[in-house]
Amino acid sequence: MSQSESIQDTLPAWMPALQKQGGPRFLQVADALQQAVESGALKSGDRLPPQRWLAAKLQVDLTTITRAYDEARRRHLLEGRGARGTYVAAPKAELTPVLDLSMNTPPPPAGVDADALLKQGLAQVLMGADNTLLMNYHLAGGSDADREAAARWLAPAFGRLDKQQLVVCPGAQAAIAALILTLTKPGDVILAEPLCYPGLHTAARQLGRRVLAVGTDEHGMLPELLEQACQQYHAPLLYLNPTLQNPTALTMPEARRSAIATIIQQYRLRVIEDDPYWLLAETAPPPFATRVAEQVAYISTLSKCLMPGLRVAFVLIRDANQREHFLSALRSFALMTAPVMAALATQWIQDGSAQQILKGVRKEARLRYNMASNILAGRDAGCHDALHIWLTLPAYWEAAQLARAAAAEGIFVTPAEDFRTGDSEVNAIRLSLGSTKERQHLQTGLQKLSRLLASPPDHIKKNI
Repeated sequence: MSQSESIQDTLPAWMPALQKQGGPRFLQVADALQQAVESGALKSGDRLPPQRWLAAKLQVDLTTITRAYDEARRRHLLEGRGARGTYVAAPKAELTPVLDLSMNTPPPPAGVDADALLKQGLAQVLMGADNTLLMNYHLAGGSDADREAAARWLAPAFGRLDKQQLVVCPGAQAAIAALILTLTKPGDVILAEPLCYPGLHTAARQLGRRVLAVGTDEHGMLPELLEQACQQYHAPLLYLNPTLQNPTALTMPEARRSAIATIIQQYRLRVIEDDPYWLLAETAPPPFATRVAEQVAYISTLSKCLMPGLRVAFVLIRDANQREHFLSALRSFALMTAPVMAALATQWIQDGSAQQILKGVRKEARLRYNMASNILAGRDAGCHDALHIWLTLPAYWEAAQLARAAAAEGIFVTPAEDFRTGDSEVNAIRLSLGSTKERQHLQTGLQKLSRLLASPPDHIKKNI
Protein backbone atom coordinates (compact mmCIF):
# COMPACT_ATOMS: atom_id res chain seq x y z
CA MET A 1 0.00 0.00 0.00
CA SER A 2 1.21 3.48 -0.79
CA GLN A 3 0.23 5.46 2.30
CA SER A 4 0.58 2.93 5.07
CA GLU A 5 2.06 -0.44 5.89
CA SER A 6 -1.25 -1.56 7.45
CA ILE A 7 -3.92 -3.17 5.32
CA GLN A 8 -7.05 -1.05 5.22
CA ASP A 9 -10.58 -2.25 4.78
CA THR A 10 -11.31 -0.28 1.64
CA LEU A 11 -9.86 -0.52 -1.87
CA PRO A 12 -6.87 1.71 -2.60
CA ALA A 13 -7.82 4.98 -4.25
CA TRP A 14 -5.95 4.01 -7.42
CA MET A 15 -8.05 0.83 -7.90
CA PRO A 16 -11.50 1.57 -9.34
CA ALA A 17 -14.28 -1.00 -9.30
CA LEU A 18 -14.04 -3.63 -12.02
CA GLN A 19 -16.36 -3.22 -15.00
CA LYS A 20 -18.36 -6.12 -16.41
CA GLN A 21 -17.77 -4.92 -19.99
CA GLY A 22 -14.26 -3.67 -19.31
CA GLY A 23 -12.39 -6.66 -20.74
CA PRO A 24 -10.35 -9.31 -18.89
CA ARG A 25 -10.28 -8.52 -15.20
CA PHE A 26 -6.54 -9.10 -14.78
CA LEU A 27 -5.88 -6.51 -17.51
CA GLN A 28 -8.23 -4.02 -15.81
CA VAL A 29 -6.14 -4.34 -12.64
CA ALA A 30 -2.85 -4.06 -14.56
CA ASP A 31 -4.14 -1.02 -16.47
CA ALA A 32 -5.20 0.62 -13.21
CA LEU A 33 -1.72 0.05 -11.81
CA GLN A 34 -0.12 1.57 -14.90
CA GLN A 35 -2.40 4.61 -14.82
CA ALA A 36 -1.64 5.12 -11.12
CA VAL A 37 2.12 4.99 -11.74
CA GLU A 38 1.90 7.35 -14.71
CA SER A 39 -0.27 9.84 -12.80
CA GLY A 40 1.90 9.75 -9.70
CA ALA A 41 -0.75 8.21 -7.46
CA LEU A 42 1.70 5.35 -6.99
CA LYS A 43 5.38 6.19 -6.68
CA SER A 44 8.59 4.22 -6.85
CA GLY A 45 8.99 2.23 -3.62
CA ASP A 46 5.29 2.18 -2.69
CA ARG A 47 4.11 -1.17 -1.41
CA LEU A 48 1.22 -2.94 -3.12
CA PRO A 49 -1.54 -4.79 -1.23
CA PRO A 50 -1.06 -8.53 -0.78
CA GLN A 51 -2.61 -10.45 -3.63
CA ARG A 52 -5.08 -12.42 -1.47
CA TRP A 53 -6.34 -9.26 0.19
CA LEU A 54 -6.87 -7.46 -3.13
CA ALA A 55 -8.57 -10.53 -4.63
CA ALA A 56 -11.00 -10.64 -1.71
CA LYS A 57 -11.80 -6.94 -1.93
CA LEU A 58 -12.40 -7.14 -5.68
CA GLN A 59 -14.30 -10.41 -5.28
CA VAL A 60 -12.16 -12.25 -7.85
CA ASP A 61 -10.07 -15.37 -7.54
CA LEU A 62 -6.40 -15.21 -6.56
CA THR A 63 -5.26 -16.24 -10.07
CA THR A 64 -6.71 -13.03 -11.53
CA ILE A 65 -4.62 -10.84 -9.24
CA THR A 66 -1.53 -12.99 -9.75
CA ARG A 67 -1.89 -12.56 -13.52
CA ALA A 68 -2.43 -8.81 -13.06
CA TYR A 69 0.75 -8.41 -11.01
CA ASP A 70 2.69 -10.54 -13.49
CA GLU A 71 1.48 -8.34 -16.34
CA ALA A 72 2.48 -5.23 -14.39
CA ARG A 73 5.96 -6.73 -13.88
CA ARG A 74 6.18 -7.38 -17.61
CA ARG A 75 5.49 -3.69 -18.13
CA HIS A 76 8.33 -2.89 -15.67
CA LEU A 77 5.86 -1.35 -13.19
CA LEU A 78 6.40 -3.67 -10.22
CA GLU A 79 9.17 -5.61 -8.54
CA GLY A 80 8.99 -8.41 -5.98
CA ARG A 81 11.01 -8.26 -2.79
CA GLY A 82 10.43 -11.75 -1.45
CA ALA A 83 8.67 -11.96 1.91
CA ARG A 84 8.51 -8.16 2.13
CA GLY A 85 5.94 -8.02 -0.66
CA THR A 86 5.52 -6.32 -4.04
CA TYR A 87 6.58 -2.71 -4.66
CA VAL A 88 6.37 -0.12 -7.42
CA ALA A 89 9.57 -0.38 -9.45
CA ALA A 90 11.99 2.44 -10.09
CA PRO A 91 11.52 4.07 -13.51
CA LYS A 92 13.35 2.19 -16.24
CA ALA A 93 16.18 4.32 -17.59
CA GLU A 94 15.71 5.22 -21.22
CA LEU A 95 19.06 4.82 -22.93
CA THR A 96 19.73 6.38 -26.31
CA PRO A 97 20.33 3.47 -28.67
CA VAL A 98 23.77 3.45 -30.25
CA LEU A 99 23.90 3.31 -34.04
CA ASP A 100 27.03 1.55 -35.27
CA LEU A 101 27.70 2.49 -38.88
CA SER A 102 31.36 1.44 -38.64
CA MET A 103 31.05 -2.29 -39.37
CA ASN A 104 30.24 -3.44 -42.91
CA THR A 105 27.61 -6.13 -42.55
CA PRO A 106 24.64 -7.14 -44.69
CA PRO A 107 21.26 -5.84 -43.53
CA PRO A 108 18.44 -8.18 -42.46
CA PRO A 109 17.04 -9.62 -45.71
CA ALA A 110 13.80 -7.94 -46.79
CA GLY A 111 10.81 -10.28 -47.01
CA VAL A 112 12.70 -13.22 -45.49
CA ASP A 113 12.08 -14.85 -42.12
CA ALA A 114 15.77 -15.29 -41.31
CA ASP A 115 15.05 -16.77 -37.87
CA ALA A 116 12.88 -19.50 -39.39
CA LEU A 117 15.48 -20.28 -42.06
CA LEU A 118 18.19 -20.52 -39.41
CA LYS A 119 16.16 -22.92 -37.26
CA GLN A 120 15.14 -24.97 -40.26
CA GLY A 121 18.65 -25.09 -41.68
CA LEU A 122 20.24 -26.19 -38.39
CA ALA A 123 17.52 -28.80 -37.87
CA GLN A 124 18.20 -30.25 -41.32
CA VAL A 125 21.94 -30.27 -40.65
CA LEU A 126 21.46 -32.11 -37.35
CA MET A 127 19.05 -34.61 -38.90
CA GLY A 128 21.22 -35.35 -41.90
CA ALA A 129 24.69 -35.49 -40.34
CA ASP A 130 26.56 -37.56 -37.81
CA ASN A 131 26.58 -35.24 -34.81
CA THR A 132 29.90 -36.70 -33.65
CA LEU A 133 31.50 -35.56 -36.91
CA LEU A 134 29.99 -32.10 -36.55
CA MET A 135 31.79 -31.65 -33.23
CA ASN A 136 35.14 -33.14 -34.22
CA TYR A 137 38.36 -32.02 -35.93
CA HIS A 138 38.45 -31.96 -39.74
CA LEU A 139 41.19 -31.35 -42.24
CA ALA A 140 41.17 -27.80 -43.54
CA GLY A 141 39.64 -27.16 -46.92
CA GLY A 142 36.12 -28.51 -46.54
CA SER A 143 34.36 -31.74 -47.36
CA ASP A 144 33.39 -32.77 -50.88
CA ALA A 145 29.83 -31.58 -50.18
CA ASP A 146 31.15 -28.22 -48.97
CA ARG A 147 33.30 -27.78 -52.08
CA GLU A 148 30.39 -28.75 -54.32
CA ALA A 149 28.30 -26.09 -52.61
CA ALA A 150 31.11 -23.58 -53.12
CA ALA A 151 31.22 -24.37 -56.84
CA ARG A 152 27.47 -23.90 -57.06
CA TRP A 153 27.64 -20.60 -55.19
CA LEU A 154 30.33 -19.20 -57.50
CA ALA A 155 28.69 -20.46 -60.72
CA PRO A 156 27.05 -17.08 -61.57
CA ALA A 157 30.54 -15.54 -61.81
CA PHE A 158 32.52 -18.49 -63.21
CA GLY A 159 30.17 -21.03 -64.70
CA ARG A 160 31.15 -24.63 -64.03
CA LEU A 161 34.10 -25.01 -61.62
CA ASP A 162 36.19 -27.97 -60.54
CA LYS A 163 35.36 -28.38 -56.86
CA GLN A 164 38.91 -29.62 -56.18
CA GLN A 165 40.18 -26.12 -56.93
CA LEU A 166 38.08 -24.67 -54.11
CA VAL A 167 38.96 -24.33 -50.43
CA VAL A 168 36.49 -23.64 -47.62
CA CYS A 169 37.91 -21.21 -45.02
CA PRO A 170 36.77 -19.70 -41.70
CA GLY A 171 36.21 -16.22 -43.17
CA ALA A 172 37.93 -13.92 -45.64
CA GLN A 173 40.39 -12.45 -43.13
CA ALA A 174 41.88 -15.88 -42.47
CA ALA A 175 42.08 -16.47 -46.22
CA ILE A 176 43.89 -13.16 -46.81
CA ALA A 177 46.45 -13.89 -44.08
CA ALA A 178 47.09 -17.41 -45.40
CA LEU A 179 47.50 -16.10 -48.96
CA ILE A 180 50.03 -13.50 -47.80
CA LEU A 181 52.00 -16.28 -46.12
CA THR A 182 51.74 -18.41 -49.27
CA LEU A 183 52.58 -15.81 -51.91
CA THR A 184 55.13 -13.56 -50.21
CA LYS A 185 58.06 -13.63 -47.82
CA PRO A 186 58.93 -11.25 -44.95
CA GLY A 187 59.84 -7.78 -46.19
CA ASP A 188 57.98 -8.16 -49.50
CA VAL A 189 55.78 -5.41 -50.92
CA ILE A 190 52.06 -5.87 -51.50
CA LEU A 191 50.50 -3.41 -53.94
CA ALA A 192 47.01 -2.08 -53.27
CA GLU A 193 44.82 0.95 -53.88
CA PRO A 194 45.34 4.08 -51.74
CA LEU A 195 42.14 3.28 -49.85
CA CYS A 196 41.50 -0.36 -49.10
CA TYR A 197 40.23 -2.93 -46.62
CA PRO A 198 41.90 -2.37 -43.21
CA GLY A 199 42.23 -6.11 -42.64
CA LEU A 200 44.87 -6.23 -45.38
CA HIS A 201 47.00 -3.70 -43.49
CA THR A 202 46.56 -5.59 -40.22
CA ALA A 203 47.59 -8.94 -41.69
CA ALA A 204 50.53 -7.50 -43.65
CA ARG A 205 51.86 -5.63 -40.65
CA GLN A 206 51.63 -8.65 -38.36
CA LEU A 207 53.37 -10.83 -40.96
CA GLY A 208 56.19 -8.37 -41.68
CA ARG A 209 55.09 -7.26 -45.17
CA ARG A 210 54.61 -3.73 -46.54
CA VAL A 211 51.50 -2.42 -48.32
CA LEU A 212 52.23 0.30 -50.90
CA ALA A 213 49.65 2.36 -52.74
CA VAL A 214 49.06 2.47 -56.49
CA GLY A 215 47.15 5.57 -57.59
CA THR A 216 43.58 5.50 -58.84
CA ASP A 217 41.01 7.57 -60.68
CA GLU A 218 37.22 7.33 -60.83
CA HIS A 219 37.50 3.88 -62.47
CA GLY A 220 39.92 2.33 -59.99
CA MET A 221 43.62 1.47 -60.12
CA LEU A 222 45.53 3.15 -62.96
CA PRO A 223 47.36 0.67 -65.26
CA GLU A 224 50.31 2.98 -65.96
CA LEU A 225 50.89 3.51 -62.23
CA LEU A 226 50.63 -0.21 -61.57
CA GLU A 227 53.28 -0.82 -64.21
CA GLN A 228 55.56 1.81 -62.64
CA ALA A 229 55.12 0.19 -59.22
CA CYS A 230 55.96 -3.25 -60.64
CA GLN A 231 59.16 -1.87 -62.15
CA GLN A 232 60.14 0.06 -59.04
CA TYR A 233 59.31 -2.38 -56.25
CA HIS A 234 59.31 -5.82 -57.95
CA ALA A 235 56.30 -6.64 -55.81
CA PRO A 236 55.16 -10.26 -55.97
CA LEU A 237 51.55 -9.62 -54.89
CA LEU A 238 48.66 -7.33 -55.81
CA TYR A 239 45.50 -6.93 -53.72
CA LEU A 240 42.31 -5.97 -55.52
CA ASN A 241 38.72 -5.46 -54.35
CA PRO A 242 37.24 -4.53 -57.73
CA THR A 243 33.48 -4.78 -57.12
CA LEU A 244 31.67 -2.32 -54.80
CA GLN A 245 35.09 -1.55 -53.39
CA ASN A 246 35.56 -1.10 -49.67
CA PRO A 247 35.45 1.77 -48.79
CA THR A 248 34.72 3.79 -51.96
CA ALA A 249 31.86 1.54 -53.22
CA LEU A 250 33.23 1.87 -56.79
CA THR A 251 33.10 -1.01 -59.27
CA MET A 252 35.99 -1.24 -61.72
CA PRO A 253 34.59 -1.23 -65.28
CA GLU A 254 35.36 -3.81 -67.95
CA ALA A 255 37.89 -1.76 -69.89
CA ARG A 256 39.95 -0.96 -66.79
CA ARG A 257 39.91 -4.61 -65.69
CA SER A 258 41.23 -5.68 -69.08
CA ALA A 259 44.05 -3.12 -68.92
CA ILE A 260 45.02 -4.15 -65.38
CA ALA A 261 44.89 -7.84 -66.37
CA THR A 262 47.44 -7.13 -69.13
CA ILE A 263 49.88 -5.69 -66.55
CA ILE A 264 49.27 -8.65 -64.25
CA GLN A 265 50.19 -11.06 -67.03
CA GLN A 266 53.18 -9.05 -68.21
CA TYR A 267 54.78 -8.82 -64.77
CA ARG A 268 53.64 -12.24 -63.56
CA LEU A 269 51.99 -10.76 -60.53
CA ARG A 270 50.13 -12.94 -58.08
CA VAL A 271 46.77 -11.46 -57.13
CA ILE A 272 44.43 -11.67 -54.17
CA GLU A 273 41.01 -10.81 -55.59
CA ASP A 274 38.87 -10.07 -52.54
CA ASP A 275 35.37 -10.02 -54.04
CA PRO A 276 32.75 -10.28 -51.26
CA TYR A 277 30.13 -8.15 -53.01
CA TRP A 278 30.12 -9.49 -56.60
CA LEU A 279 26.85 -11.38 -56.07
CA LEU A 280 25.20 -8.23 -54.67
CA ALA A 281 26.08 -6.14 -57.73
CA GLU A 282 23.50 -5.89 -60.46
CA THR A 283 25.92 -5.64 -63.39
CA ALA A 284 29.49 -6.34 -62.31
CA PRO A 285 32.05 -7.32 -64.97
CA PRO A 286 33.55 -10.82 -64.71
CA PRO A 287 36.17 -11.25 -61.95
CA PHE A 288 39.91 -11.06 -62.62
CA ALA A 289 40.03 -14.77 -61.82
CA THR A 290 38.27 -15.41 -65.14
CA ARG A 291 40.95 -13.45 -67.06
CA VAL A 292 44.30 -14.41 -65.54
CA ALA A 293 43.10 -17.56 -63.86
CA GLU A 294 46.39 -19.14 -62.80
CA GLN A 295 47.68 -15.95 -61.21
CA VAL A 296 44.61 -15.04 -59.14
CA ALA A 297 43.38 -16.40 -55.81
CA TYR A 298 39.72 -15.48 -55.59
CA ILE A 299 37.91 -14.98 -52.24
CA SER A 300 34.13 -14.93 -51.78
CA THR A 301 32.81 -14.72 -48.23
CA LEU A 302 29.26 -15.40 -47.10
CA SER A 303 29.45 -13.12 -44.07
CA LYS A 304 29.40 -10.01 -46.29
CA CYS A 305 26.46 -10.98 -48.50
CA LEU A 306 24.27 -13.24 -46.33
CA MET A 307 24.79 -12.96 -42.56
CA PRO A 308 27.77 -11.62 -40.59
CA GLY A 309 27.85 -14.62 -38.27
CA LEU A 310 28.17 -17.06 -41.18
CA ARG A 311 31.97 -17.21 -41.02
CA VAL A 312 32.53 -19.20 -44.20
CA ALA A 313 34.58 -18.11 -47.21
CA PHE A 314 35.30 -19.89 -50.48
CA VAL A 315 38.75 -19.51 -52.06
CA LEU A 316 39.41 -20.47 -55.67
CA ILE A 317 43.05 -21.43 -56.32
CA ARG A 318 43.61 -23.21 -59.61
CA ASP A 319 47.29 -24.14 -59.14
CA ALA A 320 47.50 -27.40 -57.15
CA ASN A 321 50.89 -26.70 -55.54
CA GLN A 322 49.84 -23.21 -54.52
CA ARG A 323 46.64 -24.65 -53.09
CA GLU A 324 48.60 -27.09 -50.92
CA HIS A 325 50.88 -24.32 -49.68
CA PHE A 326 47.81 -22.23 -48.90
CA LEU A 327 46.25 -25.06 -46.87
CA SER A 328 49.49 -25.48 -44.93
CA ALA A 329 49.58 -21.76 -44.16
CA LEU A 330 45.92 -21.78 -43.15
CA ARG A 331 46.43 -24.71 -40.77
CA SER A 332 49.15 -22.77 -38.95
CA PHE A 333 46.56 -20.49 -37.35
CA ALA A 334 43.07 -21.68 -38.35
CA LEU A 335 42.83 -25.46 -38.42
CA MET A 336 39.39 -25.59 -39.96
CA THR A 337 36.07 -23.92 -40.54
CA ALA A 338 33.64 -24.82 -37.73
CA PRO A 339 31.94 -27.95 -39.14
CA VAL A 340 28.45 -26.87 -38.05
CA MET A 341 28.90 -23.51 -39.76
CA ALA A 342 30.21 -25.08 -42.97
CA ALA A 343 27.38 -27.62 -42.95
CA LEU A 344 24.78 -24.86 -42.53
CA ALA A 345 26.26 -22.90 -45.44
CA THR A 346 26.22 -26.03 -47.59
CA GLN A 347 22.63 -26.86 -46.59
CA TRP A 348 21.44 -23.35 -47.41
CA ILE A 349 23.16 -23.31 -50.80
CA GLN A 350 21.79 -26.73 -51.70
CA ASP A 351 18.18 -26.05 -50.69
CA GLY A 352 18.04 -22.50 -52.11
CA SER A 353 17.84 -20.67 -48.78
CA ALA A 354 21.14 -18.88 -49.43
CA GLN A 355 19.85 -17.53 -52.74
CA GLN A 356 16.63 -16.42 -51.01
CA ILE A 357 18.60 -14.56 -48.32
CA LEU A 358 20.87 -12.99 -50.95
CA LYS A 359 17.86 -11.69 -52.84
CA GLY A 360 16.43 -10.22 -49.62
CA VAL A 361 19.75 -8.61 -48.67
CA ARG A 362 20.06 -7.06 -52.13
CA LYS A 363 16.53 -5.65 -51.89
CA GLU A 364 17.04 -4.24 -48.38
CA ALA A 365 20.46 -2.80 -49.29
CA ARG A 366 18.90 -0.85 -52.16
CA LEU A 367 16.09 0.46 -49.97
CA ARG A 368 18.60 1.64 -47.38
CA TYR A 369 20.91 3.19 -49.94
CA ASN A 370 18.07 5.16 -51.51
CA MET A 371 16.92 6.36 -48.10
CA ALA A 372 20.45 7.37 -47.10
CA SER A 373 21.09 9.13 -50.40
CA ASN A 374 17.93 11.19 -49.99
CA ILE A 375 18.74 12.16 -46.41
CA LEU A 376 22.33 13.07 -47.25
CA ALA A 377 21.13 15.18 -50.18
CA GLY A 378 23.58 13.95 -52.77
CA ARG A 379 26.71 14.21 -50.64
CA ASP A 380 27.43 10.50 -50.96
CA ALA A 381 29.47 8.55 -53.47
CA GLY A 382 28.40 4.98 -53.95
CA CYS A 383 26.13 2.54 -55.66
CA HIS A 384 22.63 1.34 -54.79
CA ASP A 385 23.91 -2.27 -54.60
CA ALA A 386 26.54 -1.48 -51.95
CA LEU A 387 26.26 -2.12 -48.22
CA HIS A 388 28.04 1.15 -47.50
CA ILE A 389 28.35 4.77 -48.59
CA TRP A 390 31.57 6.76 -49.03
CA LEU A 391 30.84 10.27 -47.87
CA THR A 392 33.15 13.10 -48.90
CA LEU A 393 33.07 15.83 -46.26
CA PRO A 394 32.74 19.61 -46.58
CA ALA A 395 36.00 21.47 -46.02
CA TYR A 396 35.00 22.68 -42.56
CA TRP A 397 34.87 19.09 -41.23
CA GLU A 398 37.84 16.76 -40.86
CA ALA A 399 37.01 13.05 -40.96
CA ALA A 400 38.39 12.19 -37.53
CA GLN A 401 36.73 15.28 -36.04
CA LEU A 402 33.35 14.36 -37.52
CA ALA A 403 33.72 10.80 -36.29
CA ARG A 404 34.18 12.10 -32.74
CA ALA A 405 31.23 14.46 -33.05
CA ALA A 406 29.02 11.68 -34.40
CA ALA A 407 30.12 9.35 -31.57
CA ALA A 408 28.97 12.00 -29.08
CA GLU A 409 25.55 11.67 -30.73
CA GLY A 410 25.62 7.88 -30.42
CA ILE A 411 26.59 7.27 -34.07
CA PHE A 412 29.80 5.42 -34.93
CA VAL A 413 31.35 5.90 -38.38
CA THR A 414 34.73 5.05 -39.92
CA PRO A 415 37.04 7.90 -40.99
CA ALA A 416 39.17 7.69 -44.15
CA GLU A 417 42.41 7.28 -42.19
CA ASP A 418 41.38 3.74 -41.21
CA PHE A 419 41.55 2.72 -44.89
CA ARG A 420 44.55 4.77 -45.93
CA THR A 421 47.61 3.27 -47.60
CA GLY A 422 50.56 5.63 -47.41
CA ASP A 423 50.02 9.37 -47.51
CA SER A 424 46.84 9.60 -49.55
CA GLU A 425 44.84 12.69 -48.58
CA VAL A 426 41.12 12.02 -48.54
CA ASN A 427 38.60 13.74 -46.29
CA ALA A 428 35.73 11.27 -46.09
CA ILE A 429 33.96 8.74 -43.90
CA ARG A 430 32.41 5.36 -44.61
CA LEU A 431 28.84 4.73 -43.51
CA SER A 432 27.83 1.06 -43.29
CA LEU A 433 24.08 0.75 -43.69
CA GLY A 434 23.41 -2.84 -42.67
CA SER A 435 24.34 -3.15 -39.02
CA THR A 436 21.06 -2.02 -37.44
CA LYS A 437 18.00 -4.23 -37.66
CA GLU A 438 15.45 -1.42 -37.85
CA ARG A 439 15.42 0.83 -40.88
CA GLN A 440 13.74 3.54 -38.77
CA HIS A 441 16.72 3.51 -36.39
CA LEU A 442 19.04 4.00 -39.37
CA GLN A 443 16.89 6.83 -40.70
CA THR A 444 16.96 8.69 -37.38
CA GLY A 445 20.75 8.34 -37.13
CA LEU A 446 21.33 9.52 -40.69
CA GLN A 447 19.14 12.55 -40.07
CA LYS A 448 21.29 13.43 -37.03
CA LEU A 449 24.40 12.98 -39.13
CA SER A 450 22.99 15.17 -41.90
CA ARG A 451 22.37 17.94 -39.37
CA LEU A 452 25.96 17.65 -38.17
CA LEU A 453 27.24 17.92 -41.73
CA ALA A 454 25.13 20.97 -42.48
CA SER A 455 27.02 23.39 -40.25
CA PRO A 456 30.63 24.04 -39.20
CA PRO A 457 31.81 22.31 -36.05
CA ASP A 458 32.79 25.45 -34.11
CA HIS A 459 29.79 25.30 -31.80
CA ILE A 460 30.54 21.74 -30.68
CA LYS A 461 34.35 21.72 -30.58
CA LYS A 462 34.35 21.89 -26.82
CA ASN A 463 32.42 18.61 -26.71
CA ILE A 464 34.69 16.62 -28.98
